[in-house]
Amino acid sequence: MCEVMGIVNVTPDSFSDGGKYFKPEEAVRRAANIAAEGAAIVDVGGESTRPGAEPIDWDEEWARVEPVIRGISRADVACTISVDTYHPETAERAVAAGAGMINCVYAESIPEMLKICTRTGAELVSPAECAGLLRAAGRLDRAYLDPMIGFGTTREEDLNLLRSIPALAAEGRVLVGASRKRIVQRLSGVKTVGKNLGGSIAVAVWAALNGASVVRVHDVKETVAALKTSEFLKRGK
Repeated sequence: MCEVMGIVNVTPDSFSDGGKYFKPEEAVRRAANIAAEGAAIVDVGGESTRPGAEPIDWDEEWARVEPVIRGISRADVACTISVDTYHPETAERAVAAGAGMINCVYAESIPEMLKICTRTGAELVSPAECAGLLRAAGRLDRAYLDPMIGFGTTREEDLNLLRSIPALAAEGRVLVGASRKRIVQRLSGVKTVGKNLGGSIAVAVWAALNGASVVRVHDVKETVAALKTSEFLKRGK
């Protein structure tokens, strides 16, 4: 079955839940809860990638995520810890602190992230455009390809990226992150951020049925239930 990556934003300004888990103890508690709800991966991010967000230096980002990653590791939460970063400095420290995956949304950082993953054995989430680089490095089987929905794209481009999932899945493992994004609002007609649960689940299920290996979501419990149901129906059991 397609696995679920649960989002833990350790930021004051993420587009749907900024500030909600900014305190380390709240973020660690959130990670434990979503792992209990069925998330196989917990994705910890210290910098918002929403449109118009102010970039921060790696040391400020690391100061935000370090206590969370160490706290999840110490709590022995039953999941893989992922760090959502494009800063190699943060990624290297996060892996040393217990993260087993690097989720990098910028193609420019992938060569350095590949070096870290090759040296440490961590898995990598990479923009799909870097598939050739991953293959040449012999790391495609230790990576996930992200079609990058909602990153400076139009609605039509996002639709085409969703439609590209079957072809991407033929190349390697695919991770889809569309939860609560603009394309979901436009497709579902529900414009209020955080209220488009039905649309987000529909996109996650559709992605899974079309070959995605992981879906990155805010609403873990509901998405896990939907994926289990669709998997039973698909298998006829």
